[in-house]
Amino acid sequence: MSRAREARAARRASQFAKFRVTELNLVPLVDTLVSIVFFAITTQTVGELSKVIPGVNLPSSIVGTTAHEQLTLGISSSTITLGDDPVMGTGQAAQAQSNMPNQPLLIPDLYVVLKGKADSIREDDNIPAGQSVPTPLAIQGDREMPYVLMSRMIQTARVAGFNTLTLQVNKTEVPAATAGN
Repeated sequence: MSRAREARAARRASQFAKFRVTELNLVPLVDTLVSIVFFAITTQTVGELSKVIPGVNLPSSIVGTTAHEQLTLGISSSTITLGDDPVMGTGQAAQAQSNMPNQPLLIPDLYVVLKGKADSIREDDNIPAGQSVPTPLAIQGDREMPYVLMSRMIQTARVAGFNTLTLQVNKTEVPAATAGN
């Protein structure tokens, strides 16, 4: 190549250098946007807390979300209620023995009531028997309730057909001194 031709090629290269295509890496931008959407969805509040059943002293929580309208199982120091209807005594539930060999934690009397409610929901929503119900069951356990009884309540509800369970607590504000920690 001649010198003139090389000079012309160098001039053209310098003139068109500003039009060169540069690469833009979109992966970090997409990762950031996905993270923002994830945190926005997981921290969103979803409704109002269902009314607290009389006699149930709920524990408190600093961080939490509000609950959907749902079926509520209340466990006070003396009574277990489903909605506003008393089901059985707490002492009776704690002492109850399972009548199903493969479900040792089951509480028979509570199972009958929850199964009846689940069957009623299945019938209303045209859901086949044996399939779990879409209605969430909120458990409001008294602050003094033993965890053993709570685990038995949860297992009984699952066997009855409620696979979406929530545990409700009182929502309290973060004290100003600990908010920044």
